[in-house]
Amino acid sequence: MMTTRNTVILGICLVLAGGVLGWSLGSGALQVKALDRTVVVKGLAEREVRADVVIWPIAFSAADNDLGALYRTLETQSQQIEAVLAAADIPADEITRDAPVVQDKVAQQWGNDQATFRYTATQTVTIYSHDVDRVRATRRAVADLGKGGIVFSGDQYNYAAEYLFTGLNTIKPDMVEDATRNAREVAEKFALDSQSTLGKIKSARQGQFSINDRDRNNPHIKNVRVVSTVEYYLSD
Repeated sequence: MMTTRNTVILGICLVLAGGVLGWSLGSGALQVKALDRTVVVKGLAEREVRADVVIWPIAFSAADNDLGALYRTLETQSQQIEAVLAAADIPADEITRDAPVVQDKVAQQWGNDQATFRYTATQTVTIYSHDVDRVRATRRAVADLGKGGIVFSGDQYNYAAEYLFTGLNTIKPDMVEDATRNAREVAEKFALDSQSTLGKIKSARQGQFSINDRDRNNPHIKNVRVVSTVEYYLSD
């Protein structure tokens, strides 16, 4: 049988073990709680860049009662536009001519017998170029052809010049670095205001890059933007 002395010793050991275990668990809980102290901040990086590709569809229309005459008019006007572009040193391989879209108002189910011209057609000459400045410089000369009778399309939605920036991969690393640096500056300010010390990064998420026109009047100038979200540890 267990003696009274052994019973006392066993009780003391259990109390000590419970105390050590409790202290260990409590200490661990405090450490976990300390590690859970974090701050989440966002860092912004922006760059203004110039477009490096332009796609410019030059659409124009003509009308006639003679289909053959209509096609000859479109051919003549296409050649006039291409001549202006060639004079501006835009290479021929950057210029394409689409097939004309012709409508016969008499043949249409809702045809109008009172129409002035039976046939109307739209022709498009498209420029695809990496020399954005050179193409933009030809806009006035092309527009002046309107004085000679070429009727250009006023549909700015379907035939507006499109400007693209394809060099994102070249600036992406620097922009991510800038966004991360900006996020850390925000986090350091927060830590200072809260009388804490900023620790290591717990997690980081890079947002999607966006490329938009700087403004509606200068679509060839782009604004590139990215937001990074970073979570930092805080300590006292």
